Amino acid sequence: MFDGTAADIDRVAEPVAALAEFLRAHPRLFVLTGAGISTASGIPDYRDLDGGWKRRPPVTYQAFVADAATRARYWARSLVGWRRFGSARPNAAHAALARLEEAGRIEALVTQNVDGLHQAAGSRAVIDLHGRLDEVRCLQCERRIPRDVFQRELERRNPAWSEFDALAAPDGDADLDGLDFTTFAVPACAACGGMLKPDVVFFGENVPRERVERAYAHLAAADAMLVVGSSLMVYSGFRFAREAARAGKTIAAINRGRTRADDLFALKVEGDCAEVLSFVEECGRG
Repeated sequence: MFDGTAADIDRVAEPVAALAEFLRAHPRLFVLTGAGISTASGIPDYRDLDGGWKRRPPVTYQAFVADAATRARYWARSLVGWRRFGSARPNAAHAALARLEEAGRIEALVTQNVDGLHQAAGSRAVIDLHGRLDEVRCLQCERRIPRDVFQRELERRNPAWSEFDALAAPDGDADLDGLDFTTFAVPACAACGGMLKPDVVFFGENVPRERVERAYAHLAAADAMLVVGSSLMVYSGFRFAREAARAGKTIAAINRGRTRADDLFALKVEGDCAEVLSFVEECGRG
């Protein structure tokens, strides 16, 4: 894989140059990003190079709403994980895409991530396909509160848990296996007493139709599609690559390892998203 050494730079020079040409040839891009773009910001991804799970799959919507013990485990791990997740900052890949948008080269940026790092880097034409982790939503009255506010309430009710530290896991989670979560206190909605959930799409939950239709409309208006840091193993992202191919639009990708859409790509560069996009920008200036 590409890691920035001289040998690796020589090896990827041709595909990076081809990617730069792809960008020059297609002035309005539909960009889809995944977990691989945020790993350089310290947020782990879910998948290995073969597209398989690195760890146990995340909690499902059905388990979260049906089982109080599952909710306690989720929020306990999230209390610890949020400290790192909430302080993550955009990396060079987010910044490069923000500059492309500023130059008028991006029709829309659809991200499967829930970290808000594209907006923090300056991107504005962003569709958060799976929502944002920095808000918490009541499933009964639809009230939303900032996650930082909810974090303080979690810590107030569970002061002992604030002392824990653990390895970061994807999407604000933390590895706290082997602990007893039965005494963890989960706050209810202060307005109606309803169940609170992060304002993100869990596995087993549908992406809101309006978001999908808005993304499809932007894809139809775009010249081509660029995938950055996604294995596309989840259908919610893969469907856009499939639709782009059906519409005859060229698809390029930057990703480490296998993806579900490898046979649909006209071009694929295997490497770190930030490093590849930085070299592409250099090619564009050359």
